[in-house]
Amino acid sequence: MTKIVEKRTVDMQIIGEWVAPRSRVLDLGCGRGALLDYLVQSKDVAAVGVDLDFARVTACVARGLSVYQGDMTGFMRQFPDRHFDRVICSRTVQELGDPAGVILEALRVGRTLTVGFVNHGFWKNRVDALVRGRKVRNDVYTTDWFESRPANPVTIADFEHFCAAKEITITRRAHLRGNWHSPCRTLPNLFAGYALYDLAK
Repeated sequence: MTKIVEKRTVDMQIIGEWVAPRSRVLDLGCGRGALLDYLVQSKDVAAVGVDLDFARVTACVARGLSVYQGDMTGFMRQFPDRHFDRVICSRTVQELGDPAGVILEALRVGRTLTVGFVNHGFWKNRVDALVRGRKVRNDVYTTDWFESRPANPVTIADFEHFCAAKEITITRRAHLRGNWHSPCRTLPNLFAGYALYDLAK
């Protein structure tokens, strides 16, 4: 199993533990549908995804998933308050042009919002930036700055400050060390490689 597949598996397992069986789930930035397919198979959820990339949407359709191609905020505005039991924003928030707007709209349309992201404050990223003086480049951040998609690298401290500022309740959190397996219970902003949050408004 490759590192990327292994990390994706851990991510899915944690989210899967948080998702109630047969619930209504919306996945923002669903990619090729690995997470949605996992939740459909393991939790029998009524799932829909949204993504801008046509090739990724096509891959989701090939899996038999219901997916919308287009702007996620515009898509969510079509639904009434609390239409979904859970909205998921896994590894997407750092690439959003308006992350605050998307998160607040997701909290309107969903009873619970799950957000997962790579912690840019992880100590190896800090050391790499300090020593090289350049954009971080590793197994997670694989491209040079001129090949990268628009990004807003976020740390655990950044995200929790955002939640406090917007009066968003953190109902559950999971911090994983750099191996993406072991729980990180001490100084997660420094020692956690990945973070997952359940949010409510």
